[in-house]
Amino acid sequence: MGRKFDAKVDNPGARNAAMAYVLGRRRVLAGVGAALAVGVLDGCAPAPPRPPATAVAGGVLQLPPLRAAVDQITAITVCTRPFRPQGPRLDVERRGEQTIVHNYGHGGSGWSLSWGSGSIARDNALATGERDIAVLGCGALGLTCALLLLRAGARVTIYAKELPPNVRSSLATGVWSPDSRICLAPHATPEFKRTWQEMARRSWQTYQGLLGLPGDPVEWIDYYGVSEGGPATLAERAAPDGRPAFASLESELLPDLGPRPREYPAGTHPFGARTVRRSIWMMFNLNAYTRLLMSDYLSGGGKIEISEFRSPADLKTIPQKTLVNATGYGARALFGDESVVPVRGQLARTPAQPDVHYGLYYKNVSFVPRRDGLVFQVVGDSDYYGYGDDTTVPSRAEAELALSTITGLYA
Repeated sequence: MGRKFDAKVDNPGARNAAMAYVLGRRRVLAGVGAALAVGVLDGCAPAPPRPPATAVAGGVLQLPPLRAAVDQITAITVCTRPFRPQGPRLDVERRGEQTIVHNYGHGGSGWSLSWGSGSIARDNALATGERDIAVLGCGALGLTCALLLLRAGARVTIYAKELPPNVRSSLATGVWSPDSRICLAPHATPEFKRTWQEMARRSWQTYQGLLGLPGDPVEWIDYYGVSEGGPATLAERAAPDGRPAFASLESELLPDLGPRPREYPAGTHPFGARTVRRSIWMMFNLNAYTRLLMSDYLSGGGKIEISEFRSPADLKTIPQKTLVNATGYGARALFGDESVVPVRGQLARTPAQPDVHYGLYYKNVSFVPRRDGLVFQVVGDSDYYGYGDDTTVPSRAEAELALSTITGLYA
């Protein structure tokens, strides 16, 4: 998701990946052997059970310490999240003989809102009367919407230059964050809030059905906000320099979703005189989750074409008359949407630590314990951190700062 496309560019690597997926699907559907089915679904094989996330001994919270260190960094990845100040684009427009159903611009909320947003795009696409539908982009929003269309009885073809894990949304942190850079506060009108709440609740309900599946594509984690003073939360960071704040909608409109936070005063946790607040978050193990989506889409008859489009004129080569545009940041160039603002985000990864099943937020750094590795991220003191920055060159200094900040809690 989020790349420029051109219909006739040959991309051998991506094309071979798509052919491997499609070949696997065809063999599974033909009943050619259970072994291949295991190969297609290996991303969803049962994972070893996690130990209890936390324990309390003598009235004190017990947490297994992290063993991560800067010399254990295995990867540093950078993603440019597609933010629109007015919020996601979900409208429909007519271009010649084609109808474009837009579904992009979700900032840092793409995975979290994908099922709700995809449902809106699905309904808009089916309202055209067409049942042969193209989806542009194979990231969080494109893949989810394509699967929803398939389940509604449509014939669906995804057109994308890259497939997971080589798409922007595969570089996301992978936590439930439905209002992360969803819009600026002045644009959070009553109508917007109604639409957002519908998307969030629909997505939340869908994710409840994915908990406990083999491979843990979605799971709960304890997440601790640690501060030197009062309780620290990501939502309380102020907007700097008089710029408008980003909308913070979850506590206002979804107060009934999820367990309530709990406070741990000094002396009842392992972090000294600091204040600690525990929340319980949903986390997406993106490798297993994306693999599950791809497998469901292909086994259900969905098709993938490896294509790249550089301008709207190139879209005329697509035979379908209804197109869902889920190109994310790529819509800025492909459709000339200058309202799309890049927001740079960098992740530093270290090997997974099976006994750690909790996340941390401390001094503007976030850590989550995904199954494919520990993930550390400098999030800054406001949502304007990384705003307008489209650079994708990794910063080793930022990565080391993220690790040293979190591991310093155990000193």
